[in-house]
Amino acid sequence: MRVLGVIPARLGSTRIPHKPLQLLAGEPLITRVIQHVRSMGLVDELVVATDSELIAQVAQAAGVRAVLTRASHLNGTERVGEVAALPEHADHAVVVNVQGDEPFLPRAALAGAIDRVLQGDDVGTAAAPLDASEAADPGRVKVVSDSRGRALYFSRAMIPHRREHGPATRDLYWQHLGVYAYRRDALDRWTRLAPSPAEEAERLEQLRALHYGMHIGVARIDHAAEPGVDTPEDLRRAEARWLALEEHR
Repeated sequence: MRVLGVIPARLGSTRIPHKPLQLLAGEPLITRVIQHVRSMGLVDELVVATDSELIAQVAQAAGVRAVLTRASHLNGTERVGEVAALPEHADHAVVVNVQGDEPFLPRAALAGAIDRVLQGDDVGTAAAPLDASEAADPGRVKVVSDSRGRALYFSRAMIPHRREHGPATRDLYWQHLGVYAYRRDALDRWTRLAPSPAEEAERLEQLRALHYGMHIGVARIDHAAEPGVDTPEDLRRAEARWLALEEHR
């Protein structure tokens, strides 16, 4: 089945002004994400969905098509849904959303998210093991899954909560990674649903899908992952990481 990759990128950001245009090792962050996704070879077509002419110009300079979407979207999934609904994308059975601040998303995470959809889940995503010392960080979204690998809940809080003090058991905490794969009909349904109370409280769009009974399959990768770029400190860390990787290529 053909896979459409969409990178949603908006100009507004509360922590880093004009985040997609901030430089990472000499190139805009959105350019680095485009390069990274293309290098994985897992999508048949890649598009940037944005509300900004500036971001669109940068994306096109990087060699991918950009679609100017409505500024009224509440989250990336809604922006991705607008692009996926265009007639020229009707032949893509799976749509992938790679968040525009994830320049180090593991290939296994993207492949695993797609595979969860191919196995029958409405939506696929991914998670990486998270050390207990980092589990309280609200910048790292946590996910708890059931025995079938489907998400039970996502939170910025430390979940699950340990009632008893002492060392955490291995594989207790899992960090949600910034990638979603959707069946086309599931994406269409998601974007038509009203926001849920938990979604609005946590500011996590995936809680809308869970609220309405959609199945989100979580592919677990076997190693810790680099966090996305959400703060100026994240950007500095990402710069050092990118340059270190380039030295070893």
